[in-house]
Amino acid sequence: MRRSIRVVLSGLILLMVLIMIPSLPARAQSVASGTVQGTVTDPTGAVIVGASAEIQNPVSGFKQVTTTDGTGTFKFTNVPFNPYRLTITQQGFAPGHQDVNVRTTVPISIPVQLSVGSVEQAVNVEAETADLLETIPSDHVDVDRSLINKMPIVDPGGGLSESIIYSTGGVAADGNGFFHPLGDHAQVTFVIDGQPISDQQSKVFSTQLPTSAIQGMELTTGAPAAQFGDKSSLVGTITTRSGLGTNRVFGSAESYYGSFGTVGGGFGLGFGNNKMGNFLAVDGSRSGRFLDTPEFRPFHDIGNNQSFFDRMDFQPSANDIVHLNLFAARNWIQIPNSKDQAGQDQRQRVLTWNIAPGYQHTFNSATLLTINPYIRKDQFNYYPSRDVTQDSPATQSQTRHLLNWGVKADVSWVVSHNNIKVGADLKQTRLLEKFKFGVTDPGFNPVCFDADGNAVTDPGVTDPAQCDGLGFTANDNLQPGLVPFDLTRGGSLFQFRAAKNINQYAVYVQDDITLGSLVLSLGLRGEHYEGVATDSAAEPRAGVAYNVKGTGTVLRGAYTRAFETPFNENLLLSSATGIGGLAANVFGASGIPIQPGRRNQYNLGFEQTLSKYFVLDADYFWKYTDNAYDFSTLLNTTITFPISWKKSKLDGLTGHVSSINLHGFQAYWTFGHTRARYFPPEVGGLVPQSAIATSVFRIDHDQAFQSTTMLRYQHKTAEWVTLSWRYDSGLVVSGVRDVDAATNLTPNQQVTIGFSCNGVKATVDNPITACNGVGKSTLLALPQTGKEDDDHNPDRVMPRHVLNLGIGTDNLTHAEGQKRITASVDIANLTNKVALYNFLSTFSGTHFLQPRTLMGRIGFTF
Repeated sequence: MRRSIRVVLSGLILLMVLIMIPSLPARAQSVASGTVQGTVTDPTGAVIVGASAEIQNPVSGFKQVTTTDGTGTFKFTNVPFNPYRLTITQQGFAPGHQDVNVRTTVPISIPVQLSVGSVEQAVNVEAETADLLETIPSDHVDVDRSLINKMPIVDPGGGLSESIIYSTGGVAADGNGFFHPLGDHAQVTFVIDGQPISDQQSKVFSTQLPTSAIQGMELTTGAPAAQFGDKSSLVGTITTRSGLGTNRVFGSAESYYGSFGTVGGGFGLGFGNNKMGNFLAVDGSRSGRFLDTPEFRPFHDIGNNQSFFDRMDFQPSANDIVHLNLFAARNWIQIPNSKDQAGQDQRQRVLTWNIAPGYQHTFNSATLLTINPYIRKDQFNYYPSRDVTQDSPATQSQTRHLLNWGVKADVSWVVSHNNIKVGADLKQTRLLEKFKFGVTDPGFNPVCFDADGNAVTDPGVTDPAQCDGLGFTANDNLQPGLVPFDLTRGGSLFQFRAAKNINQYAVYVQDDITLGSLVLSLGLRGEHYEGVATDSAAEPRAGVAYNVKGTGTVLRGAYTRAFETPFNENLLLSSATGIGGLAANVFGASGIPIQPGRRNQYNLGFEQTLSKYFVLDADYFWKYTDNAYDFSTLLNTTITFPISWKKSKLDGLTGHVSSINLHGFQAYWTFGHTRARYFPPEVGGLVPQSAIATSVFRIDHDQAFQSTTMLRYQHKTAEWVTLSWRYDSGLVVSGVRDVDAATNLTPNQQVTIGFSCNGVKATVDNPITACNGVGKSTLLALPQTGKEDDDHNPDRVMPRHVLNLGIGTDNLTHAEGQKRITASVDIANLTNKVALYNFLSTFSGTHFLQPRTLMGRIGFTF
């Protein structure tokens, strides 16, 4: 049966490609960007040459300006999906305005006729929010580079992640650029100029696209369209910068210096005309706090990042265009140490390269073909200390290759009320994993305890049956699967090597039907997965949106059937270990490959104007998943292993309030609530840091509330100030359940969390070994012994408020023209708040928020 499905899917894909090939020889654009073009005439029908044309969205901040050519034609390319206000001005004519809704890659043609009028008439470029409502079934936010550039964020090598966290509701922040979209861990797909990337983009897994290369992002957290699969809790459709149609040379150069010895800079260079264009971005940074650390003050945390991005566009004819994206990047990182690992010297390197050509052909005014082949590779190397005995509590090393290549192709038609897209997504991921592991701390997994409760370190004791005869007590929590790899007891290194190809095939059809104020979205996706496990699924999707005219209200609802696929990073080893990982089994009969999952998702939401200047968007979601995914972090490292749970139930609220640009002032507020309940058993992983759950529990994606308030003001085109206020109510902590568990922490760990009992604080010299009264922590909620409940009262990180401030100017000398000097100062964690993302988490380890960090920048634009 499965083979038959695979044959059918492969046949459909082949048929589609054969249909497309004869048409090969569109403007270059992302899957979520379009082209707006038109001809400007006077009342007699004569074309107007040299008229100024501007397209603008005052909420996202996107703006393009051009002039009509000798035929009276204007053209805007690379326009992200959104509603816009089009304004045409020319001396001697009254300004012309028109609303344009860009929701298709098929070029939109708009004839504009100007009437004779006074040149003094005001130009209304600040459209009201009612003009910017989007009648679509899926919740999303739009982020333009004008917003990204003013965000006071200073994460080296992780600007893309921070931009998403600070702009999107329902996204919970975690350490090292991890984030949890709507209760899931890293179920994210990025679509960069048509290329889908669903592998991990956090800087400890891969290298991120630099924000300097981004023109805009559409971040979808609502119901995904049928063209999106694989991992779709958040779909980030990214449009990169292009030189096509600019008719000039433009660019910028910047350098910066800040706290923790952070230094870096970059430059961008673009140029082009109506036939070709190119944009290049080169960036680099070095910091003494590259990763989030297990101590508030970092040590052994130096890292550097370099990236190269180039986009080339070429349009040989009016109907054909090709583009080529090239990307290469490198992260080199020291693994941060805790005070219990002072001599450890583990390091990591990630190399990434990516080649992604694209082709578009416009058959006519209603039909567009898009083809996006690509090839991408991430190479991950993890190095132990030169003296492995300095590694604690274990030594580990890894070489991991992830090579992904494929093609995504579709045809779009705009016919009457229908906006139809039919396509195929075919890819293969080649995995290679080499891994070594050995326990170096005799107290990490002791076989016996002595009469005082101390771990017995005698290397000859390797079997719990020996304990009674030697006058000791057997360790009830012994992980027997680790004993053969305990180097302190005569064990040897665990060694693993495997390679496997993961094949994925998908076909889809999507139709967005516009019937006046009503929009119906109907889609079907068929998907086949063939890797360590094999499965197939049909995924029907449906949505509806209705614009209640005269009220400034859009109502929407959607249903999604989704086929969830396992994470590729360390998939082979994790699929071999089974329930409990190496702790319980070393490739025995209980090894269970991680299976694909299935999800039913429901969304209900609305969009509402609040006066002429603000708009509110809110969405409630329910997600029910069989085979729900997460990662299990290996001890204190950056090495993670995918795991799956029997099922998950996720529900919550996400939303945002945005203002239009009010004479330089702009504000937005994003918010979210997520309840994330997971059900055992767990499959996969390597070494759990805490007991394996035996009943329903809240995973560390669960957070009652998070929000971001961003206030920004810019005086004309020069001085600006941005203030952000981030609130997180606290993620669930899996590693320390309650006060009793805190008494088993090391002295340094107790001091780290500010642990006390009956008002007496733990110190390194006097740790708390028992607490019969009230135990507290300054950084964890820490339920009292016997009061913890994994589902209804889990331990959590304490709530936190974090303020970030940015002050700068886009024209330091107030010079005329395009050449300008820029300068700014960013301050992250303005009040120097001491807070945790998580602590000893099975899923993400221990990470502090960054201390107060200052960054000064100086640049030049032209």
